[in-house]
Amino acid sequence: MQGSWRKAALAAALSIVGVSGGLALAAPAQAQTVESGSVSFSGDPGDYITGGDSYAYSTDDGDELTTNGAVDNSRVSVSINGYNGDWWSLTFDAPGTAALAPGTYKAATRYPFNGAGPGLDLSGNGRGCNELTGTFTVINAVFGPNGYVQTFDATFEQHCEGGTAAARGEVHIANPAPPERLALDLAVATDGIANRVNGNAVLHGTVTCNQPTSVSLEGTVTQVVRKVLVRGNFSSQVTCTPGSPTQWTAAAVPTGTTPFAKGLAEAITRASGYDTEYDEYVNVSDTSVVKLTRS
Repeated sequence: MQGSWRKAALAAALSIVGVSGGLALAAPAQAQTVESGSVSFSGDPGDYITGGDSYAYSTDDGDELTTNGAVDNSRVSVSINGYNGDWWSLTFDAPGTAALAPGTYKAATRYPFNGAGPGLDLSGNGRGCNELTGTFTVINAVFGPNGYVQTFDATFEQHCEGGTAAARGEVHIANPAPPERLALDLAVATDGIANRVNGNAVLHGTVTCNQPTSVSLEGTVTQVVRKVLVRGNFSSQVTCTPGSPTQWTAAAVPTGTTPFAKGLAEAITRASGYDTEYDEYVNVSDTSVVKLTRS
């Protein structure tokens, strides 16, 4: 239970979005469990973080590694939940909003207080630096959409409080190719109905998707009837499944006393689906001229 609490606390800490030194921190993507990876580090005698000891963690040994990348690929954080109960966090931050790329980043200071320069931070097991200086080298970095960390290999050296003793280590992350992002397509039929009984305008169409998702539709129908502007809003929700278009129908209720009538109308439609892989909403829109018939 204590390990679960520490894991949740560490994930929350890595997900903080704030402002440091007037520089907005890049928003993190969804936390991502590492499929294959390792982190190892050791310290000189007198290094506060390591206590002069050596540490090694690997998914092959049952240790849990989790990455959290910035959506602009400027930062990679790795949280370590050791099988033995150890917990650590390790963060690499590129200068400004530049994406992390192969190369050596010198004069790094403690993330997230590194301003426009490179940032670094190894902390955990109840130990952290108030101030630090360091260097890290990115050997390989491959990202997917929205901060997905596919491959990340790096080495680092960190000095606490201006001391000469250092912690040195390396990280290797290997994940599968990123899953597809949700692709959503919206179609609005060019024929509709002006209901004789209630005066509503009934529209229909389809949505298509490449992964299952609940799609919310909303929009506005506008028509000029005998020089009167008639407008009504509509909404609908359908469950979209890949493979074939999903039908939707919605009724726009006129806001005034004049009903929709036979003739042309403008329909502005918006559809929104949730991408569970990347923890984001995908939105599409359509503006069409619809021919309403009386029914």
